Amino acid sequence: MAGRRARRKICVVVNSRANYGRIKSVLKAVQAHPDLELQLIVGASALLYRFGNVQQIIEADGFAPNATVYTIVEGETPTTMAKSTGLAIIELATLFENLRPDVVLTVADRFETIATAIAASYMNIAVAHTQGGEVTGSIDESVRHAVTKLSHLHFPATARAAENLIRMGENPATVHCLGCPSIDVIAHLDLALPPDIFTRYLGVGAAIDATQSYLVVLQHPVTTEYGRGLDQINETLKAVTALDMQTVWLWPNVDAGSDDVSKGLRMWRERYNPKKLHYYRNFSVEDWARLIHNAACVIGNSSSALREGAFLGVPAVNVGTRQQGREHGGNVVHVGHDAREIEAAARRQIEHGHYERSALFGDGFAGKRIADVLASAEIRIQKRLAYA
Repeated sequence: MAGRRARRKICVVVNSRANYGRIKSVLKAVQAHPDLELQLIVGASALLYRFGNVQQIIEADGFAPNATVYTIVEGETPTTMAKSTGLAIIELATLFENLRPDVVLTVADRFETIATAIAASYMNIAVAHTQGGEVTGSIDESVRHAVTKLSHLHFPATARAAENLIRMGENPATVHCLGCPSIDVIAHLDLALPPDIFTRYLGVGAAIDATQSYLVVLQHPVTTEYGRGLDQINETLKAVTALDMQTVWLWPNVDAGSDDVSKGLRMWRERYNPKKLHYYRNFSVEDWARLIHNAACVIGNSSSALREGAFLGVPAVNVGTRQQGREHGGNVVHVGHDAREIEAAARRQIEHGHYERSALFGDGFAGKRIADVLASAEIRIQKRLAYA
């Protein structure tokens, strides 16, 4: 009698606070699946205190990393971002050699994502990729599509993204449109705002009263507009100051230009000592969902306002080109880096209030579906253009 086949080893690489929120439900589903073994690598900015020390949140959620990998070259310039990518390839190759996964799962479109895909694909390890086929601005647009061509299993979040992958020459049998795992967490969550949320996460700045209206702002650098970050963040700061509301502001990610954005935030605080502004490093996945759900408006250029925001119906003002072309629900208004535009759009959104929920990015069950495909899919390492 034939024995039970070995569990397929799925190695997931989490490199940032955004990464974790977009893959947490898959980690849970893989961990619970009888035919899968979860391997977890935590690296890059997910290990760094100033970017929220995501590793602590991951471990508190019950996941034990098999390995950690430090790959961030300090400086937050295009040069250091390229060097960080190269360093990640070198370090991840060693970890993959030790762990010997059957599939490496990489998330979305960051420089760490392409490093993961390059290392695994050159080692003849199957690559699974979430959030492929989407359209945006910045270097993320190029990275996302490059990772698609290195990947063997695709988990796009929307029907349009799935169609884009097939039009790029990916075999339709490898494209599984199952929704975005980020929706799974919020779809089954009590979204009431914890009364201690603003004190529990510390941060710096004015006290935020959870019983009063507040804004949430998160604005990252735009890598293809490197050198303009200081001017861009100053326009948003002027607009938010004019709105005169309590504001929860998160520090930017580690991309090239991050120092300029952070510098602008620090200079504003030192120069004006704003009475309604508080800076935070990070929130748990669940508390982030509660935070934006209960906000009067979300402002900035984070994809969260478009993805999770669509499902929650949160009024959002998307600033600049970072999310240019990305699908979104009716909850989003687009503006340029102009204080008057941002302020006017935010006032309209605050007056409008919540929008009808949209299931554009999923219905809350993507994680289990993805795990089932990872367990059962036939995988071919040799790729070929499907229309060739």
